[in-house]
Amino acid sequence: MMLPVNEVIAGNCAEVMAGWPDDCIDLTVTSPPYDNLRDYEGYTFDFESIATQLWRITKPGGVVVWVVGDAVKDGSETCTSFRQAIHFVELGFSLHDTMLYFAEKPLSNDNRYQQCFEYMYVFSKGSPAVFNPIVDKANKWAGSKNFGKRSQRNKSGELIYGKQTEVPRFSRRLNLWKYKTGKGYTTKDDFAFEHPAMYPEALARDHILSWSNPGDIVLDPMCGSGTTLKMAKQTGRRFIGIDISENYCAIARKRVEGAQPPLFVDTVTPSNKTSTTTGLSPEGKQAELFTTASGQDASG
Repeated sequence: MMLPVNEVIAGNCAEVMAGWPDDCIDLTVTSPPYDNLRDYEGYTFDFESIATQLWRITKPGGVVVWVVGDAVKDGSETCTSFRQAIHFVELGFSLHDTMLYFAEKPLSNDNRYQQCFEYMYVFSKGSPAVFNPIVDKANKWAGSKNFGKRSQRNKSGELIYGKQTEVPRFSRRLNLWKYKTGKGYTTKDDFAFEHPAMYPEALARDHILSWSNPGDIVLDPMCGSGTTLKMAKQTGRRFIGIDISENYCAIARKRVEGAQPPLFVDTVTPSNKTSTTTGLSPEGKQAELFTTASGQDASG
């Protein structure tokens, strides 16, 4: 069947995905309800059915990014996120990386340290087919040649030095990503805050850039206000969004409609079909939504 590419569908995501063929989605970036911490218009969340469908429809080499946290009940964290991660692995996924999303507006707790992070589990169906690492972690010793100098001793014991390597200005970021949150940072679409729980546009964008190439299909089966879909469109990917709430679907459609053209100039090397982000397009430079190798909105 034809996939509903570049559409936002109102419905039960497990039931919608059940009608799709096997191995059809390149990347999923989503965030499920967190232990009923928010009221999503009274809808329920069938985790196991959703996870089963995600395993079936994800392409070999495809990735699922699962952004999740835990509630505190009766003085204990629920560990729901851990149970979900284990279930994904039992289905057949590899837990490729356990990443952290550090929010600069931590939640306050009466008798414990402030909660400032959520998990970003990166599951892959086999080894990831795509990895475009983001290189924006500033190096303190950039330009120096005092690092990376290899040496070895010959038979006489003399120390032989190899070629010195200059420290680059930026290195690959770490797996803890830091973002500012709240209006003006999460999104510039004020109407999107009708949704009770949004993650930053930059978070969705960075995962999309990391685990997919232009033209790939990016899914969000619980798309809410449409953050993943908007970022997929703006980075030259195709998208599919599903949400059980028609009200949230309306918000998502509005955000996607207002999304700008692809903001990144991408080139694909035919030999290995890998994508390289060569810079911001003219639209991207004007949008002020993205940073280039500055680490201002995310850092390792």
